Amino acid sequence: MHAYRSHTCAQLTSAEVGQTVRLAGWVHRVRDHGGILFIDLRDHYGMTQVLADPDSPAFKDVEKVRSEWCIRIDGTVKARDPELVNPKIPTGEIEVFVRDLEVLGAAEELPLMVFGEQEYPEETRLKYRYLDLRREKMQENMKMRSDVVASIRRRMWDKEFREHQTPIITASSPEGARDFLVPSRLHPGKFYALPQAPQQFKQLLMVSGFDKYFQIAPCFRDEDPRADRSPTDFYQLDMEMSFATQQDVFDTIQPVIQGIFEEFGGGRAVDADWPQIAYRDALKWYGTDKPDLRCPIKMQDVSEHFRGSGFAIFAKLLEQDGTEIRAIPAPKGGSRKFCDRMNAFAQKEGLPGMGYIFWREANGEMEAAGPLAKNIGPERTEAIRQQLGLGIGDAAFFLGGKPESFVKVAGKARTVIGEELGLTDAGRFAFAWIVDFPLYEKDEETGKVDFEHNPFSMPQGGMDALNGDPLEVLGFQYDLACNGYELVSGAIRNHKPEIMFKAFEIAGYDEAEVRKRFGGMVNAFRFGAPPHGGCAAGIDRIVMLLADEQNIREVMLFPMNQRAEDLMMGAPNDPTNEQLRELNIRIVPQE
Repeated sequence: MHAYRSHTCAQLTSAEVGQTVRLAGWVHRVRDHGGILFIDLRDHYGMTQVLADPDSPAFKDVEKVRSEWCIRIDGTVKARDPELVNPKIPTGEIEVFVRDLEVLGAAEELPLMVFGEQEYPEETRLKYRYLDLRREKMQENMKMRSDVVASIRRRMWDKEFREHQTPIITASSPEGARDFLVPSRLHPGKFYALPQAPQQFKQLLMVSGFDKYFQIAPCFRDEDPRADRSPTDFYQLDMEMSFATQQDVFDTIQPVIQGIFEEFGGGRAVDADWPQIAYRDALKWYGTDKPDLRCPIKMQDVSEHFRGSGFAIFAKLLEQDGTEIRAIPAPKGGSRKFCDRMNAFAQKEGLPGMGYIFWREANGEMEAAGPLAKNIGPERTEAIRQQLGLGIGDAAFFLGGKPESFVKVAGKARTVIGEELGLTDAGRFAFAWIVDFPLYEKDEETGKVDFEHNPFSMPQGGMDALNGDPLEVLGFQYDLACNGYELVSGAIRNHKPEIMFKAFEIAGYDEAEVRKRFGGMVNAFRFGAPPHGGCAAGIDRIVMLLADEQNIREVMLFPMNQRAEDLMMGAPNDPTNEQLRELNIRIVPQE
């Protein structure tokens, strides 16, 4: 017999009754039923009930074990009495009578319990992550993550992509976030960087003649943490294709992502129709470039109904350039109580409030109520109602000013309204491609024009587009949104040096600077670069949605905390003086 086990804790059935078996695992819990000791023995695969009575030669040893001790038992498989069968587990028809027990690893008093669903502070869970990972929910999440990655690989190979590994130590490159720098011992005063993404390398692979590339790639960004973002590292499905249009990328990646959600989505509906929504329309309709389309609410511009109206606040706002009034329809939200609650929500988000109108029945007729309705009069109110397609029992909320000043709050309000009024279909995954991103943005304070998104994207219209107003230039850039999260980001790349130099010149980088920062890629493009494009899908975020978790750390094995600290391993830590001398580095204390 094997030194530790003949079966896992999920394998034994009534077919093994009478056999002598050996099991190994952790003591999930111990129960004493009138002098008979029962142990739920757990391993990675499942649970088996083992027992010992005073006649067992191992009874005294069984009495000593405690929760989370790692043990090995030998025993005889017995059938459970019919009334004691547990149909919830694969081994529920049997139990094992213990004849011998060996303690493989005793456990001290536990800082957190594995058995049960107790809640613990995140700091405790991350410090003792190896215990936290023993919990059933975490085991299931990590199994799913592994299975998702395996399925992605199979699907990409089926589409004739080949997996290639790109460097982990490289040169610093502006990718939209801060680099993690790595000092060079052999070249004092110089630094490598951990790659924010394999962006340049995968483009170079296309120049090298590799037609279809993918990788489950680690990426490193020194970012501020959020619930859906790791502050240090994450994994993505990275892919690139030669001789590909934007639609080719969509047609390639949709079956992969859709198939993953159908396979692991737990029976939730997966939309097959993925609309393509222009970035500016997404902001106008949903207040975000990652809209949750499970909520059917679409915001509308209703400025004309307030221009010159009796509501002086909005009327005066509209006299200023670049302002508008936007309405958020709220079907079934037509009560003063709900309207006041949403107004308070806007105030919590830092706005003065949200105007509102709600429609109710009065004396057998429809009546518009609320301060706005009184100020603008019945004719304008009725025009708004008709534009928004609302009726009795419905409401609408209004925000005004320059869209950039209120669009984020409007987007949040749309989400809250959809959830509170039961309009959001929580049982499905809804996808949308966000396209036509502006290539540039302007800093309102400095007036400087810089890249809005990915600096390596091909401008729509090529060189001709770059000779006009930079703020009107659109890029072949795209994101995939799902249920309010960005899952995929990508672009058709700018593979022509002359267009690249011009694009960077507009953003304030001269040719010498571009050659210095991206010399390898610029040089490569001089030697017959093919048109190419691709995208990257966030593995962690995909699994977070599939596991129905709200925090990305629930689907990562060993995540950092909110302050980018590894409480378990003690990182970041202080280097030794010897290490600093080797690297020719001196730490200057902060004042």
